[in-house]
Amino acid sequence: MTMADPNVLNPHPPEFDRFLYASVGEDRNGYVVTVLSTLARLGLDPWKETAELVALGRDAARSRLGKLLARFPDVPTLESDHRRVAGDLSQLLPESPPSQTLKRAASTVAVGRPGASGAIWAVLAIIFVLFQMFMVGGSGSGE
Repeated sequence: MTMADPNVLNPHPPEFDRFLYASVGEDRNGYVVTVLSTLARLGLDPWKETAELVALGRDAARSRLGKLLARFPDVPTLESDHRRVAGDLSQLLPESPPSQTLKRAASTVAVGRPGASGAIWAVLAIIFVLFQMFMVGGSGSGE
């Protein structure tokens, strides 16, 4: 008997959580905006981008993050304060992630959620069975 992968429900590296769920500031409506939300709104994959920032090292990550935050118009204070916020946020990135973390992050980005293709096959199998039941049930009724 094999044990299920403990990361099936959360395939993303937990070491990234502190960074991704940190606040970048409040939007115009007074809602707190996280790094995860910021990266997603910029059209980037938050986990892939975080893995790339970690791989860059702290100084290069701070610079790249500052450039990303400067492009984000939803949080007004970032216009003038994006460098300081990027510096603070870069401190939340893992120092040097274990190779397992980067491997898991890369595989999650490359293949998407684990088991997604299995779910698609399961749905298709159910549709096929229902179709067969409908066809057999419809032609044999009344006899």
